[in-house]
Amino acid sequence: MDGYFSSRPHHQLRERVRQFAEREIRPRIAAMEAARSVQYDLSRLIARQGWMGATVSPSYGGMGVGHLGKTIIIEELSRVSGAMGAMAQASQLGVAKIVHFGSEEQKKRWLPAIAAGDCLPTIAVTEPESGGHVLGMTASAVRDGDGYVLNGRKVYVGNSHVGDVHGVVVRTGPGSRGLTAFLVESDRPGFSLGPERDTMGLHGFSFGELHFDNCRVPLENRLGEEGDGLAVAYSSSVLYGRANLTAVSLGIHRAILEETSRFCEERVRYGKPLHELPNIKIKLGRLQSRLMTARLAAYHAVHLLDQGLPCDPELMNAKVVNVESTLDSARAAMEIHAAAGLFTDCPIERYLRDAHHIFAPAGTTDVQLLRLAEVALGTAKGQWSQRLSDVVRTDEFATAH
Repeated sequence: MDGYFSSRPHHQLRERVRQFAEREIRPRIAAMEAARSVQYDLSRLIARQGWMGATVSPSYGGMGVGHLGKTIIIEELSRVSGAMGAMAQASQLGVAKIVHFGSEEQKKRWLPAIAAGDCLPTIAVTEPESGGHVLGMTASAVRDGDGYVLNGRKVYVGNSHVGDVHGVVVRTGPGSRGLTAFLVESDRPGFSLGPERDTMGLHGFSFGELHFDNCRVPLENRLGEEGDGLAVAYSSSVLYGRANLTAVSLGIHRAILEETSRFCEERVRYGKPLHELPNIKIKLGRLQSRLMTARLAAYHAVHLLDQGLPCDPELMNAKVVNVESTLDSARAAMEIHAAAGLFTDCPIERYLRDAHHIFAPAGTTDVQLLRLAEVALGTAKGQWSQRLSDVVRTDEFATAH
């Protein structure tokens, strides 16, 4: 599979990210779990590696490695820390709105800074009363002279407390054409953050609240035209969100298999390694099978995306397969570890907690299956991957490197 989807530069990229994760992130995990607080310095250190610019064109200082390269980066970070993998995916999700909807001036201003690690972007769509129902949002922006005044609240914003510029979708009018997107810097008057809240998993990652109280932004901070907000929200979720969260799940899944295999080698029962028991060996085989299937679904989907081919169903399916199989494997790994897996010095309990965090963002499994049912019935309404295919392709990355 590696030889089919990826090339030597991809393998080199994987090795660089893996070495960094082992050297810089793994030694900090115990402290991250104990503190349960946002890892500002580590997030910046990761950003300075240039990986937030994975899908940014080299003409703006980015890596230009496409969605497959982005998947490899997130996967390898998540293999060591789901929290830091989530941090990377959230910022790269924030890149989408500028790449696809930003003006040339906005691209020149923000993309080089993001690629250099000097700016962490986010995207803020969800509200307390509107999750998957994007049109139910009530946060607003009112035109006032040469700018807009924003009011309202956004929740579950990835990288909320480390982000420098927030891509905020708010209501400027009624209906589906009444949503508009803006770039809001974190130091603007009228912008504030909600308090950090303890979470079940992903300790070190922030997905909190943004508050807007008569927050004024200039006209040049608007992304696209008035009414483009729904497209900004959906394209970011479909093209980046589903692929990115798939990559986080994939990395956690790899960690589950590696840790469980190690445990079965070291644990002795009846004078032999634990994996000599037939029922344990079958469980390990099932973990391996799930991971292989999940990885194939993930890589195939982003490979199509890099080729500029329509692949919304493949992206949806990749998230379903990866999230569900990772949760299944985490539960099976806990069964294999039994009581030993219940202690916090055992990574398996962390993987199980972290895996649950990937279920809801960019659409729960039920949401993905509803959309896939529309594909089966022939009632799906177009594909974002066809409308907004990236200009940077995997073959260009291989040639350039």
